[in-house]
Amino acid sequence: MTRKYFGTDGIRGRVGEFPITPEFVLKLGWAAGRVFAGQGANRVIIGKDTRISGYMFESALEAGLSAAGVDVWLLGPMPTPAIAYLTRTFNACAGIVISASHNPYHDNGIKFFSSRGDKLPDGVELAIERMLDEPLEVVEPDCLGKARRIEDAAGRYIEYCKATVGTGLDLSGLKIIVDGAHGATYHVGPAVFRELGATVDVIGVQPDGLNINKDVGSTHLDALRAEVVAREANLGIAFDGDGDRLMMVDHKGEVVDGDELIYITAAFRRARGELAGGVVGTVMSNLGMEKALADLSIPFERAAVGDRYVNELLLKKGWQLGGESSGHIICRYVSTTGDGIVSALQVLRAVVETGRSLHALKSDMAKYPQVMINVRLPEKMDVSGNPAVTKAVCAVEARLAGRGRVLLRPSGTEPLIRVMVEGEDYQEVADSCRELADVVKAQLG
Repeated sequence: MTRKYFGTDGIRGRVGEFPITPEFVLKLGWAAGRVFAGQGANRVIIGKDTRISGYMFESALEAGLSAAGVDVWLLGPMPTPAIAYLTRTFNACAGIVISASHNPYHDNGIKFFSSRGDKLPDGVELAIERMLDEPLEVVEPDCLGKARRIEDAAGRYIEYCKATVGTGLDLSGLKIIVDGAHGATYHVGPAVFRELGATVDVIGVQPDGLNINKDVGSTHLDALRAEVVAREANLGIAFDGDGDRLMMVDHKGEVVDGDELIYITAAFRRARGELAGGVVGTVMSNLGMEKALADLSIPFERAAVGDRYVNELLLKKGWQLGGESSGHIICRYVSTTGDGIVSALQVLRAVVETGRSLHALKSDMAKYPQVMINVRLPEKMDVSGNPAVTKAVCAVEARLAGRGRVLLRPSGTEPLIRVMVEGEDYQEVADSCRELADVVKAQLG
């Protein structure tokens, strides 16, 4: 069935514009509460990032859930993966996150976790959408849901993060710069690394409701790169606004992206006999990672873009490690969802136990040059059936002769075709990408 509201990662948009309005979010809380209550559950956990609109939407969800007869436990500002974890540990029927991830403050969104800390099954999302079309009916006064605030949520999550690397990881001697993106990790992220012994300096840890992701965080790395070099740190760690993405910077100020971090983790775990199965990436994962994993005889599969699809393929294959170039990394051996802090700890374990720098570890994987051009179309179109486009793609693939690859991917939200070419030689890749983009534009633009 076609969804009216839910996308691949919940419901997201600009604050004040439908459906990201207090009226709709109140109704969403009620609809979700009715569905959960119908399954015999009566407790939902709510967490949020640091956007100013989070106050408004937290109250709206609380009112809607209470009207449906469901109790609400409020966590306050906490990373998205913390909400997934605490949903499990508090034995709640669901967790709700108020966040728009790496987007600016004027956006916000609502996403759900199941009682197991996974994304909601499709059937439950569709049931919530059907309930949204029903009139809001409040339960009897004696059946209204109650609300309470959980005061020790941060401490619980910090201990969980440390436990994912056991009791032997000692970060003493490491100087780390942590960039909290003025988001949900601003308080818990630095604490985790300090408690494990690292010397920690920080940027992006002064949220004011409006500065989330602004010029800092995993999508704006220049500030962190400069700080790492200026302070002569061993490395830098950057999260996004809701803490489910991770990017790192080595001591030379060079970015270490999601593909490289996944490779470092996979190689380390394989060397110690801890890697179960292979690795899942996406259609955008760098070919260099695929080649480097193959050199270690580690199987690799590609999913569609989106951590939801990576997770689905991991479950299907029975594997435990995967993610995206953007820094969504899923370590299913310790977590059910992408977790920036947990992923960083896996990499730091490799740094400490191998005695090699982050720069040296990433150098074991040679990234291929990758060029992408967005071609705007008058409307959403399917390029797969266009003969001229198909011929041009085949010509480029023949020219690359196994030394690269081509991907034409429609945007999920805009009338765009993303033309991507990847290969060993940058100039050849750039020329080929422009050539293909010109063909797509001439045929469909």
